Amino acid sequence: MLAVPLAAHTAISAELLEGKIVLDASNYYPSRDGRIAELDEDKTTTSELIHRHFLGMRLVKAFNNILAHHIPLLARPAGAPDRTALPIAGDDADAKKAAAALIGQLGFDTVDAGPLAQSWRIEPETTAYTRLYLADPATPFEQVMQAPARPVSAAELHRALEAVERLHVADRTF
Repeated sequence: MLAVPLAAHTAISAELLEGKIVLDASNYYPSRDGRIAELDEDKTTTSELIHRHFLGMRLVKAFNNILAHHIPLLARPAGAPDRTALPIAGDDADAKKAAAALIGQLGFDTVDAGPLAQSWRIEPETTAYTRLYLADPATPFEQVMQAPARPVSAAELHRALEAVERLHVADRTF
């Protein structure tokens, strides 16, 4: 699992993760990471940027669109009627299959959000991002980190992914 601020990923040796399946929970927050021209100009996605540094890594974007405190609250056994779905994105079909199996063991269904080039669909401020999992999606930004969670079915996540529009990353304020 790669869960570091985006600006810090290049401090990790590229060889360290070579050949490994890695779940990428990264997101680009200009207020934290500084401005990254390639991302601001929509020339690449955060996951593509990371993958380029870690050539040889089998990258699957996952767990980036849900708040950390919601993960234990929403985990359910397979077949539970209120089991939550999480999106995954990646270019390696076998890596995505392995990631989905692990995420399933952790208590979640998965929905394939496409290749890394489409991983913008599950990044900040999109319809498939954090607010989807809030009990009250209208929760003020300042209260989101303490907000209660609600389950999101695979069907609902599919609808959110279908409705997503690409946001111009340079316009993000947080």
